[in-house]
Amino acid sequence: MAETLNSSAPHIHGATTYDDLVDWGVQSDAIEGVSKSSGRLLFKGPDNQPETGIWVCTPGRWRLSIPREELCHFVAGRAIYRSDDGEVIEVEPGTVVMFPGGWTGECTVIETMRNVYMLV
Repeated sequence: MAETLNSSAPHIHGATTYDDLVDWGVQSDAIEGVSKSSGRLLFKGPDNQPETGIWVCTPGRWRLSIPREELCHFVAGRAIYRSDDGEVIEVEPGTVVMFPGGWTGECTVIETMRNVYMLV
């Protein structure tokens, strides 16, 4: 059994390789390349809080603005996040990042990345 989304505690087994993903389209605000996103929503609460799931994104570079606090546990791939104030965050498998709401900058995906996220 790979997923049980309607459980009292929704869960996905094998989140690092789970492949029943939904096409979420092209990443908006592209700067370079055409990054495509896919994923699987695990849970979305009232007023969309919290929202948690798996997100996969192919190589490319784009602007981003994170609307609410977002915890990301990167389990595959490599990417570089650059904040508007110049901070550089390099991610690879095993990296966990807590982005504060309102964080702005850009993301460059070097190798298709996968992360398990929670947006609150």
